[in-house]
Amino acid sequence: MAKVLVFCEFNNGSIKKGALELLSLAKNANHEIHAVAVGTGSDSITEELGQFGVQQAYINKDEQLSRYNPELFKATLCDAIEKSDAKIILASSTMLARDLFPRIAASLKSGVCSDCTELSFTGDDVTVRKPLYSGKCSAEVNFENSSHKIILMRPNQLPVNEPDASGTVHVTELTTPSLDLKTLIKDVVKGTSEKLDLTEANIIVSGGRGLKEAENFKILEELASVLGATVGASRAVVDAGWVPHNMQVGQTGKTVAPTLYIACGISGAIQHLAGMSGSKVIVAINTDPEAPIFKKSTYGIVGDVFEVVPKLTEEFKALLSQ
Repeated sequence: MAKVLVFCEFNNGSIKKGALELLSLAKNANHEIHAVAVGTGSDSITEELGQFGVQQAYINKDEQLSRYNPELFKATLCDAIEKSDAKIILASSTMLARDLFPRIAASLKSGVCSDCTELSFTGDDVTVRKPLYSGKCSAEVNFENSSHKIILMRPNQLPVNEPDASGTVHVTELTTPSLDLKTLIKDVVKGTSEKLDLTEANIIVSGGRGLKEAENFKILEELASVLGATVGASRAVVDAGWVPHNMQVGQTGKTVAPTLYIACGISGAIQHLAGMSGSKVIVAINTDPEAPIFKKSTYGIVGDVFEVVPKLTEEFKALLSQ
């Protein structure tokens, strides 16, 4: 039985789904599970950690860690890794984790593999698979001669266990190290949307150039509101300034794997397909029957988004109101 340390990002007092997937994976493999969470409110998720099989939690609720500072986060996580003595470290492949864990790997002189879509344990060993070349192929990755094995998993790839109310967890509070910081966070500007981040969303409605102008994204927002979905976009409309970059799905945006992905007026450039091809069900709406998006879609609708999307919205309203 190996020790596994899971980095648990959280929001509004709840652990993010990507971290819950990793806790569930480790529990199903019968490993000893440790977890680390940092920032104001990290103490509020300890009960939930116990419900998902965590035996030992390391938290640091220092307000300095409520904003991501790579130097402070690296020092805090390295402290948790040393105290846990875990050789396998798991995290969801978020933007924060993709910036943080290569720094940690460099400090530990260990291997790191990000954006993984499959993970399997064989005793203390772990094997992962990750897509390459915009998803055209994939590589099986093993760790050799590495003191630690750091794995960043793409969210929405794994099932989440039902919480066990009988689970208990031992909590250790970490202290923030005193560092001569080279980086200071002055301010963080956040969007006003209360919808889930794209990487966590179970349903995504995305728009492309076929919407013709920024104002027409409102028809996608109406559909998303009915479905409880998050709105995404292709790079073309982000570059045009119609929507902010945090809505971009694709190789240079966010990689997503929702249960349902509805692509509206998106032709399907390879960079966009690389970011959403892991979706369980893909519905494409486009006037061009030869659009590349149809080759990847589960269902295709050849039609005008301005006619099709409002009809879908009304049908979903009627269906969900029953």
